[in-house]
Amino acid sequence: MSRTAYLILENGTYFEGKSFGAEKETTGELVFTTAMTGYLETLTDPSYYGQVVIQTFPLIGNYGVIPADFESKTPALKAYIVRNWCQAPSNFRCEGDLDTFLKSVGVPGLYDIDTRALTRIVREYGVMNCKLTYTLDNLEKDVEEIKPYKVTEAVSSTSTPEKEFFEAAEPKYNVVLIDYGAKHNIGRELVKRGCNLTVVPYNTSAEEILSMNPDGIMLSNGPGDPEENTEAIATLRELCAHKIPTFGICLGHQLLALSQGAKTEKLHYGHRGANQPAKEIATDRVFITSQNHGYAVINDSVPENAEVSFVNGNDGTCEGVNYKDMPAFSVQFHPEACGGPKDTAFLFDRFISLIVENK
Repeated sequence: MSRTAYLILENGTYFEGKSFGAEKETTGELVFTTAMTGYLETLTDPSYYGQVVIQTFPLIGNYGVIPADFESKTPALKAYIVRNWCQAPSNFRCEGDLDTFLKSVGVPGLYDIDTRALTRIVREYGVMNCKLTYTLDNLEKDVEEIKPYKVTEAVSSTSTPEKEFFEAAEPKYNVVLIDYGAKHNIGRELVKRGCNLTVVPYNTSAEEILSMNPDGIMLSNGPGDPEENTEAIATLRELCAHKIPTFGICLGHQLLALSQGAKTEKLHYGHRGANQPAKEIATDRVFITSQNHGYAVINDSVPENAEVSFVNGNDGTCEGVNYKDMPAFSVQFHPEACGGPKDTAFLFDRFISLIVENK
């Protein structure tokens, strides 16, 4: 029988549920994702570092655990909250069940909880800290202790520790991917387009990257507050002076903008899910995109050498930037979309075109 567990919010509200996965107390930043599928990609997305994730879709675990679908080697989130957890998965690719997997990677889970009510609190009051625990005996003390929690050292904790190389079947280009907490599918999309890919740690110097003579530079997604990454921002500022074709995704988009003088802000509850509308300003066309971010570039802060290319269809926040004085562009959403819609995968082809034009 599952043990009773509680989720305590920093405003004093608490929810009762049942425990699955690893059995341990943890504190994190509470966020929700509206994705209806792709729970394995959600669990292994490094951008969830330091966060407790609510799945708004009610049934999770029905196709089990499929390591080939992982977006990183191990989960970075603090805890996982679902309405119903499927204990008997069925899929021809299934290699295990969710409970066993979470136990093996040390991530606690909570189910049989009112995720709709919990999500409405986050929507109304914004992202807040929380604690997963197994007793309410220290409720007042727990509330005070979780208030100061902050996600820190996020990029350094999720970036690759050493350089990695991936060879294309028919190599045409050499691309360096700076890993700020990259999803694996970004690399897959580049390799299948003929890119020999060198993945480097977040703190690799501009000098070392330039010594690799890249045809293009890819800036990955990643977790945390973008403005904390002062070293990475300075490196990008130096790299931009060499006008190498550059494509940034999510955190990479934010860091590139910061390197050019833009500012970022924390959103009320962020954009997380596989159904976020992004409107391309040039064509007035709306794409359904996969997103996972809690910060955004401030539209009015985009410098004169750039222009906003995409905006979010719900709140108008910046979803993309094109640069006028260098072959570079970036988007806030995930064109590699794993899991999620493939509507914007053409942006990888746009990056390849930039490389070809500037060779």
